[in-house]
Amino acid sequence: MHSPRFRAVGALLLIAALGTACSAGPPPHSAGSATSAPAAPTAVRPPDANAAFDYQLGGAYPPPGEVRAVSRDRTARPAPGRYNICYVNAFQAQPDDAGSWEDDHPGLLLRDGHGDPVIDEDWNEPLFDISTGAKRAALMEIVGPWIDGCAKAGYDAVEPDNLDSYERSDGRLTVRHAAAFAQLLADRAHRRQLAIAQKNTADLLPQRRRIGFDFAVVEECARYRECTGFAMAYAHRIFVIEYARRDFTAACRAWGAKLSLTLSDREVRPAGTKGALRRRC
Repeated sequence: MHSPRFRAVGALLLIAALGTACSAGPPPHSAGSATSAPAAPTAVRPPDANAAFDYQLGGAYPPPGEVRAVSRDRTARPAPGRYNICYVNAFQAQPDDAGSWEDDHPGLLLRDGHGDPVIDEDWNEPLFDISTGAKRAALMEIVGPWIDGCAKAGYDAVEPDNLDSYERSDGRLTVRHAAAFAQLLADRAHRRQLAIAQKNTADLLPQRRRIGFDFAVVEECARYRECTGFAMAYAHRIFVIEYARRDFTAACRAWGAKLSLTLSDREVRPAGTKGALRRRC
């Protein structure tokens, strides 16, 4: 499971970038990339705007009656009768899996100058090496079947986490690498008739159409003043999770009638367990 992510993007710069993207179409991209946005099959269904949302990454449980959309780990079953989003840690290894990656796929972990894995210190997660086309293709041989499994289980969408791993790579990864791997993930999801969410990473909003994102799951956009940018980009089809009461309160005042907003504990504990917190506007 992965949870809060720390981001710092200037709101005015972001809105300006979005305005440019909306007026001029998708931004230019490097040679060798796709020349147009991936076409999603008609069966791909994005979520409704402002649908009550439950973030269940810490463990599945029956969602409250008003909840219309649920995000669960890919190892869990979908919630009957809801719009189901399948969480996949697509850019970093889960802490419990770090040893097996080192044993079975050592060349796919990003390395520092000493040859040691580059670690996301907040969550003790090794970063995947997405720096070359060959390594991205090799990673898709592993991550791709995870997405296939989401589709087979009956999910409606996939939420690939740690899109912003380049921010923790000590300069070894770039936005371009993240966008290239995200496009492979989007293509795979759409071929399996799954919608795909942009997870955080406001820097990539101007490239959302080229990559193929259909909606967004955003942590702490009120805290980092990113809600306007995401809401504009995705026509309010975003699920916002705040972890501080004052940020949640401010977000509800500003966006409660338009966006799906949830207050959660940072560990995203299952309902009914000690420390679990869920509130909606």
